[in-house]
Parts: sequence; C-alpha cells; structure tokens
Amino acid sequence: MIIIAERINSSRKTIAAAITAGDAAFIRNEAKAQDLAGADYIDVNAGTFVGEEIEKLQWIIAAVQAATDKPLCIDSPDPKVISAVVPLAKKAPMINSITLEPVRLEGILPMAAERKAKVIALCQSKDAMAETAEDKVKLAEKLVEKVTAAGIALDDLYIDPLVYPLSTDIRSATETLNAIEKIMKAFPGVHTTCGLTNVSYGLPGRKLVNRTFLTAAILRGLDSVIMDPTDRQLYGALKAALAVSGRDEFCMGLIRAYREGVLE
Repeated sequence: MIIIAERINSSRKTIAAAITAGDAAFIRNEAKAQDLAGADYIDVNAGTFVGEEIEKLQWIIAAVQAATDKPLCIDSPDPKVISAVVPLAKKAPMINSITLEPVRLEGILPMAAERKAKVIALCQSKDAMAETAEDKVKLAEKLVEKVTAAGIALDDLYIDPLVYPLSTDIRSATETLNAIEKIMKAFPGVHTTCGLTNVSYGLPGRKLVNRTFLTAAILRGLDSVIMDPTDRQLYGALKAALAVSGRDEFCMGLIRAYREGVLE
C-alpha cells in the first residue's frame, strides 16, 4: 500500500503562511512528521500561488529534500510547472497528475517516461468528469492506452477514479468503489489511488467518513492513497483494512504499527 502524504499543500492556511514567510523549518517539520508517520511519497503543491508556482515549488522541494529522503509527489496540473521542477527531484518522483486533456498528456508523459516517474492519472477528459463506474472504467482504459503508448510501464501508473462529495452526489462513493474493483481486475499490474477528503466535503464527522471510505476502498482493491499519515485513526483504519482484506501477511504490519504506538 503506497501512502502519498498530502499535508504540504498551499491550499492549507498554515502551509501557505509558511511559504509566504519563507519559513523553511515549518515545511521541513511537516515533511519529517509525515515521513516518520509512514509516508512513502511526500506530495508538494504550491498551486494557490498563481504566477509564482514554479518559484514556490522549487523552494518547497529544497526544504522537503533537506528533511527527508522519501521521494516527492509533484502536484500541479500545469506541464510547464512540472517540467521546471521535476529535474530537482533527487529520486524518481511521482507526478500528480494527468488527465485525458491533450495539453497534459503531451506536456507531461514524455518527460515522465524520460525520468522514469510514476504518474497519477485522473478519470477525467477535456469534456467530462466520469460519475458512474462504467464511465470511470472507460476513461481508465483510455488512460492505460495513452500512458503505456508513451513508454511508461503499467506498474508506474496510478489511476484515480475520482470520488465526489457525498453531500452533492450520494452515489459517488459506491460508483467509485465499483470502479476501483473493475479497474484492478481489467488492467492487471495497474494501481489505483484516491484523494480521500473529497468524499466527506460538506458533511459533519468528516474524518469518520474518510476512514469508512478508505476501509471500503481497500477491501475493493485500492493499493495507494493520498492521505494524512499523521492522522492516527486514519492510519489505523488503513492497517486494519489491509489485515482484514488478507493483504498483510500474518498481520505483521498491523502488529508492528501497534507496537510502535501509531494506532488509535
């Protein structure tokens, strides 16, 4: 299970303030905390700094790589931004994200292939965002075709079926869960990932909803997640779901996490 740590995102007020103030120590602490909490990749995002995204992201990357040797997940929809910062990564990064929009496919895939980067691909085209499981799988098939044709291995592709807020679409979670299961069966070797927080937007008890959705998604085959690993209840739900789904041999991951005191 690949954990992509989501906290260093300029849409969060504390992160935006640290970036504005040039507080590298704050960013380093965020990176280190997520590393120690179990992150496999550290997502970095400066998307709210319109017109300064490249410079801010370069600064963030320097701060993060001074604190941890975990690889980066470079988070921007802009191919120019991705091109400018990917060479700074000390280890092969993950790129977050592409869609079926030609400008993103043509701008990002050749570079990802050259750098041997992993790619997060959203089930979204220029004209549509898939809502049903059937439509999500259709877009996933097109993404598999485009990405592998660019010379990127299926093992380096992480498809995000995109879950939408239950507060506006009560069927979104079930459609996404169905899509995860179908995608994992239809394209052996591919991965699925998901940002959790969308599902609970606008609802009370958001963390409870997030945990419940993550548990259900793991049981349907999800093998990567974009999440806050420092949330011990969420991390505990992940470990328990892996054990219940038979993906934690002898429950050693769950036992180790318990002994390390990171479960709640």
